[in-house]
Amino acid sequence: MAITRAKKETILAELNDAVKGAISMVFVHFKGLTVSEVNTLRGELKAEGVRYTVVKKTLLKRALADAGIEGDVPELSGEVAFAYLPESAGDDVTAPARNLNTFVKKFKEKLVFLGGVMENRFLSQEETVAIASIPPVLELRGMFVNVINSPIQGLVVALNQIAEKKA
Repeated sequence: MAITRAKKETILAELNDAVKGAISMVFVHFKGLTVSEVNTLRGELKAEGVRYTVVKKTLLKRALADAGIEGDVPELSGEVAFAYLPESAGDDVTAPARNLNTFVKKFKEKLVFLGGVMENRFLSQEETVAIASIPPVLELRGMFVNVINSPIQGLVVALNQIAEKKA
């Protein structure tokens, strides 16, 4: 069933708001996902503050053009959905890609990255996959603390060994 022009204008206005208010976006091709799989996907993304929307490609391309994003739009083939993190939901720019990555791995050919948008520029499929593999911010902070702590810990172990030899 065709969408009326008025309905398309309403959808386009919502898409424009979503695109302009998003910190980062990821585009995915989906095919063959069951309703329960999509509901699980949406639920887990929503828990992280990420929104997931299935859109008509022509309306999405128009909203992206209106937003003035730099670079070339990635090829949006097949059925397209996009996940985005609104400014109000947090500041972890990797959240949409990272959270979708678990489902891309789980559903193999049913869900595939197409590209994304970050820092007001388009990302290729390869760049999106690379960003999706970045750990969450809290985990990165833990890794950083471990790197800082490592030399101190080594010094303490060495001093302890010296103390044991002298005693």
